[in-house]
Amino acid sequence: MNKNQPEWFIKFFPFTKWFPMVGAGTLKFDVIAGLTGALVVLPQGVAFASIAGMPPEYGLYAGMVPAIIAALFGSSWHLVSGPTTAASIVILSSLSGFAEPTTEQYIVLAFTLTFMVGVIELILGIARMGEVVSFISHSVIVGFTAGAAILIGTKQLKNFFGVPIPRGGHLHDILYHFTLQVPNINYYAVAVGLVTILSGLLIKKLFPKFPYLIVSMFAGTGMAIGLDMMLGKDVTQIATIGSIPDTLPPLSSPDFSFKTIQQLFMPAIAITLFALTEAVSISKSIGMRSGQRIDGNQEFIAQGLSNIAGSFFSGYVATGSFNRSGLNYQAGAKTPVAAILAGLFLIPIVIFVAPYSDYIPNAAMAGILFIVAWGLIDFKAIKHILHSSKRETAIFIVVVGGALFIDLEVAIFSGVILSLVFYLMRVAHPNIVPRVPDARLPGRKFTTDLSLPECPQLKIVRVDGALFFGSVNYVEDYFDEYRNKNPEQKYLAIVSSGIHFTDIAGGEALVAERKRRKSMGGDLFFINPKKQFFNTLDQSGSLATLNPKNFFGTKGAALAGIYNKLDKTVCEGCTARIFNECPKVKGKSVSVKSSLTGKKKEVKKKASKKQK
Repeated sequence: MNKNQPEWFIKFFPFTKWFPMVGAGTLKFDVIAGLTGALVVLPQGVAFASIAGMPPEYGLYAGMVPAIIAALFGSSWHLVSGPTTAASIVILSSLSGFAEPTTEQYIVLAFTLTFMVGVIELILGIARMGEVVSFISHSVIVGFTAGAAILIGTKQLKNFFGVPIPRGGHLHDILYHFTLQVPNINYYAVAVGLVTILSGLLIKKLFPKFPYLIVSMFAGTGMAIGLDMMLGKDVTQIATIGSIPDTLPPLSSPDFSFKTIQQLFMPAIAITLFALTEAVSISKSIGMRSGQRIDGNQEFIAQGLSNIAGSFFSGYVATGSFNRSGLNYQAGAKTPVAAILAGLFLIPIVIFVAPYSDYIPNAAMAGILFIVAWGLIDFKAIKHILHSSKRETAIFIVVVGGALFIDLEVAIFSGVILSLVFYLMRVAHPNIVPRVPDARLPGRKFTTDLSLPECPQLKIVRVDGALFFGSVNYVEDYFDEYRNKNPEQKYLAIVSSGIHFTDIAGGEALVAERKRRKSMGGDLFFINPKKQFFNTLDQSGSLATLNPKNFFGTKGAALAGIYNKLDKTVCEGCTARIFNECPKVKGKSVSVKSSLTGKKKEVKKKASKKQK
């Protein structure tokens, strides 16, 4: 990236950030990864188009221009966009009520829906709604990755074993139908699949820098051709991906009539939500492996631009593809050039190679996807989650379960929502601890030690977290407990350096607490408040009632100011003597050491009673 380039230029042309990474050292890896991705998208594109109710060639068109645009304007180095199973299923369910699948009217509606999804994605990206990725926890990504990997593998059982299994089922459906087909297993197809897997793993181990996935594809294809030549196709019955139309994507035009836009608005919103979540989740999951941080806003913008462009180049809704992105990473891609080349390579492949695609066996493609799926499961991260946190374990189980038995997009949403719930629970319970000055420390620093004596008139607490509508009840319960347990401590001082946010409800709660303290003959004070906390209280109108003079910038100033308001008659009989000001009061003097010893004995005595 040129440091002299203005910020606005980099913002509009994000590829200038990673383009300096491109060189001879990266290109050789990106070319191999791009070629691998282009070959893999051939059978997938045809299958996804059929699921979406579109003619087969449109699945390939969706993997060309959209993939290039998304790679150019996205932030992920490895995300590959294009047609996906989830998007295809939602498109069919959204449009089949308006037109007959594969008809011209249906195809135009698909282009219109794609354009609308792109516009919504772009608006969300410009509005910086991509920050939602901050709420996608590590456990969501690991669970989503593991669940999707298992699904990728199970959905290839029919191709690997050469048996018919109904399309689109969940894990239990697939396994049930597979058990019914065990007697009909095609062992020639299994042989092709095994040769594909073993050759790929062997090449990866012996020559890790070699394009092992392409080698495994040729090995599986060669095995299938050899079996057909020796035994005949009638005997082997090894299914292939079939021939693919050799045409380029023609220009297309969405229907911009108000009626059509009105009809497709809600489907467009629904598809946008899960498509963006899917794309960002995939980017983040692979980014964890590559050590890259993902800009969610930029991914939103990239997905929006790719779908807008795709709607004019015969592409239907494209989003991040999990298996192709995982394949891209495992194939050694170093920069987004790999995804760009995958889209570009697909064009000549469709024209020149597609007629020969009839030789590529489905079992070989299944073997390749088995290798990819296994590599996507992060066993080390799963073990860490299961042993580190019950909440993270719950999120992981919900996401994996949702992916396997419901839907991938539902699994993602469930994980994100559960993460938000746990996050709000943590935010709604700020850390509140009592604080006392410790005479044993330099400057009598505040500490949390229950064995140390407290001032009989002043309660000091530290609050770390946010004071907002969600945490108000929790904080008020703590304040009530302090007042009820020690009503003689009429004054309350809050160490406020850890309060990073408050809203109107939080301000009103503090005002109410000061009124209660005042009615008791005490008051409420704040020590070392952050500027943002102070300003928010001022903007909400709570500061005036709380009295700005009760806010102190330092501990010393706070204790000096508060001490002047304490009841000196109580101070005369006090034995704590924990403030520097205390020795100035005439009365009974007790050493700090003896005071601490007495307090510790009292604490131990109480603890002993509780144990009994």
